[in-house]
Amino acid sequence: YYTSVPGSCNFETQDQEWTTVCGLTQDPTDDFDWNISNSAVTGQMSPDADHTPGKGQHFLYVNSSVQKEGNRARIITTKLFPASLGVCRVRFWFWMFPSRQTGLLKVYTVQEHGMDILMWSSIRNEENKW
Repeated sequence: YYTSVPGSCNFETQDQEWTTVCGLTQDPTDDFDWNISNSAVTGQMSPDADHTPGKGQHFLYVNSSVQKEGNRARIITTKLFPASLGVCRVRFWFWMFPSRQTGLLKVYTVQEHGMDILMWSSIRNEENKW
């Protein structure tokens, strides 16, 4: 459900409704999709819980171990945020299982005319925590 900050979501939703509840959509032109879970992909270790205070347990994930190099999984916000300088901020927590199949996690802004601008990327986080 939403928290007090516009655009926020903690993925504690019923069933698979996270895209609607969180104002996100799967990119129909990508190669595979993000999913919601409350446990790690089978056989891989993850932090004991997510970062959400209280009883938060759900998070989005992609399993890159079954993908070809270059494949992309992409989610997009359904709300448009007006251009601003120092007003709109993106904040999220992530955990990446370090393996040869781990790809890049990237955050883009998309301009009104559709041009993607890379804002941030990471290969992996070094510690086993969010």
